[in-house]
Amino acid sequence: MERKVGTVSRGIRCPIIREGDNLAKIVSDSVLEAAESEGFSLRDRDVISVTESIVARSQGNYASVEAIAKDVKAKLGGETIGVIFPILSRNRFAICLKGIAMGAKKIVLMLSYPSDEVGNCLVSLDKIDEAGINPYSDVLTLEKYRELFGENKHEFTGVDYVDYYSQIIRDAGADVEVIFANQPTTILKYTDCVLNCDIHTRARTKRILLKNGAKVVCGLDDILNSSVDGSGCNEKYGLLGSNKSTEDTIKLFPRECKDFVLEIQKLILDATGKHVEVMVYGDGAFKDPQGKIWELADPCVSPAFTDGLVGTPNELKLKYLADNDFKDLSGEELKKAISESIKAKSDNLVGNMASQGTTPRQLTDLIGSLCDLTSGSGDKGTPVVLVQGYFDNYTN
Repeated sequence: MERKVGTVSRGIRCPIIREGDNLAKIVSDSVLEAAESEGFSLRDRDVISVTESIVARSQGNYASVEAIAKDVKAKLGGETIGVIFPILSRNRFAICLKGIAMGAKKIVLMLSYPSDEVGNCLVSLDKIDEAGINPYSDVLTLEKYRELFGENKHEFTGVDYVDYYSQIIRDAGADVEVIFANQPTTILKYTDCVLNCDIHTRARTKRILLKNGAKVVCGLDDILNSSVDGSGCNEKYGLLGSNKSTEDTIKLFPRECKDFVLEIQKLILDATGKHVEVMVYGDGAFKDPQGKIWELADPCVSPAFTDGLVGTPNELKLKYLADNDFKDLSGEELKKAISESIKAKSDNLVGNMASQGTTPRQLTDLIGSLCDLTSGSGDKGTPVVLVQGYFDNYTN
């Protein structure tokens, strides 16, 4: 019988993961047990995706605010530090900010406006327009911001992040001055020691600051990029991709885990004879149309994956073929013609009009987004996602 189902994404339930657990075995066993329980079989090129959270948990990759403070003080001098372009997040940045403030006497907090890098809104564009403000050039003090816009609570969290971040800094024992600006060089009027906290634009920000006379510039990727007094660390990403664990600790992005995905691949091959692909995923790369938030607060979607997930999709657009090349065909004749086109397609369809609109993005970004939406970030209990049929096409 002809297959009637294409891509399937399944959340796989797993035990609660603790430091030191044999995660590769837990993941492979959980997938195999799910297959037996639900009556499906694994196939070649299925994708097993593991959320970065449980990878970091199994690695024990945690750090305290004291470790953050010590590293910040050592690298940025411990006096007045400019903290610029952080995202507005209790989970992602608040605990990091606490540690940063503990390592300084004063923080000049420079927030981008009207929103942060990933779209969390401080003030609406409509209010910016009404006030006659140019966010690309105008620098606002806290007093001017309040005069123009008053208190602005986040649409989803109900938090006024200006007050919230200011209080975190004061509670950590540092003085705080808040300004609102979008040009990195603005901070140099206040201090020449800068911690740029942006994620995807960090290299450009750092380059601009150094070119314009900053004495010391660190990104979040430079803080805890090595262990401090036995703390966790991430050699490549530092504090980027970290999450709140407790009020005084963070969970860092997982460290090198290529061997981990290869081990799962081998365990499944040994158990089933099937060659699956495996990836570790964090945030998906999608944007919420309601809140205007781009969900990618991690430095990348996937920090580790097997070689079969390198590249981008190479697909034809079926509706383009049906409406153009085969517009006079229908029924079985149309189906046969489209199937033959798929079988005969080139290995590289870049520039081919028949491939327009086929999502030319990295496979790991696409699959990682699917998995992030499948697993959620709450109480589903499915930190592993099995994606089947992703590489199938109409002819399979």
